[in-house]
Amino acid sequence: MLAVSGTGCAQGAPAAGLNVPDGFSVTLFADGFKKPRFMVVASNGDVLISDQSAGTVTVMPDRNRDGKADSKQVYASGLNQPHGLAIHGAYLYVANTDGVVRYPYRPGDTKASAAPQKIVSLPGAGGHSTRTVEFGPDGRMYVAVGSTCNVCEESDPKRAAIWVYDADGRNGKPYATGLRNAVGIEWFGGQLFATNNGRDMLGDDLPPEGFYRVKAGGFYGWPYCYTTQPGQAQVWDRDFGKKTADACKAATPAFSLTTAHSAPLGLAFYDGKTFPAAYRGQMFAALHGSWNRSARSGYKVIMIDPQSGKTTDFVTGFLKGQTVAGRPVDLVVAADGAMLLSDDGAGRVWRIQAR
Repeated sequence: MLAVSGTGCAQGAPAAGLNVPDGFSVTLFADGFKKPRFMVVASNGDVLISDQSAGTVTVMPDRNRDGKADSKQVYASGLNQPHGLAIHGAYLYVANTDGVVRYPYRPGDTKASAAPQKIVSLPGAGGHSTRTVEFGPDGRMYVAVGSTCNVCEESDPKRAAIWVYDADGRNGKPYATGLRNAVGIEWFGGQLFATNNGRDMLGDDLPPEGFYRVKAGGFYGWPYCYTTQPGQAQVWDRDFGKKTADACKAATPAFSLTTAHSAPLGLAFYDGKTFPAAYRGQMFAALHGSWNRSARSGYKVIMIDPQSGKTTDFVTGFLKGQTVAGRPVDLVVAADGAMLLSDDGAGRVWRIQAR
């Protein structure tokens, strides 16, 4: 069990114990959630967030632009483990564990005006239960579903894969396979990027967690192979023992790696204007934290150079010794250029801004 301790700060006050680079500050944007997960920013600046345990999507407006949510207003409830969110056209899309639904949505809405329309059915729960939805520059909908297991050959092709659909959920087909649990997917510069959670039970350091550039028709290794060196050929999983090392020849390796079992979830590219120039266009990933490692790993936000794959710590302090004070989940860039971070260990949303 993870003991999660509160930080004791009031909304908008500096976060005690969280560390960021010089020139940045962390404050509390909103709190009081059960299990806050993924966020999306509307064109008017409102931030919407899924709460997986509560079965809700909540709107967090900051209309007075003071860097903290004015209120928390439940937009929709009764959802089935909602996770991924996307706004496209005149709809808000919500990825439940068993499918994608959408609501008519206009920026500024704080409550759904109609019942949800289910447009895609997905295999529910089963090991990795979160689902992520994202729209590409082609206007199509990309949906990530994790595996049922630690390592196995799946019978359902929607598992351990990213599928692509029309915006109304039709004409679905596989886009990328061999991704055990690609929780975070994000388009940037015409390229789809994904985080991926590697398999367990190979010890403290195998396999490292990976970050991928994803292309149509790509195979990314699982369950037969995994990356041990960024950009280099994947290694055959001898412990699993299915197929042969030849299966790895077609597997695209991760372009960047981080510590095994650190569980990278949401990612965001900084496209705001308030961070220093060195941070713009960089990829940020939330490491949710390990559960089966002798010395805990993760529990922080890292910055990844999308070209070189180099990683740098950005937000730390959620792990104090071996005591967990929070678990980072997702990142978005707010309308004012700040970066927001959801934390499902403490039930909070943090705001990171350059001073």
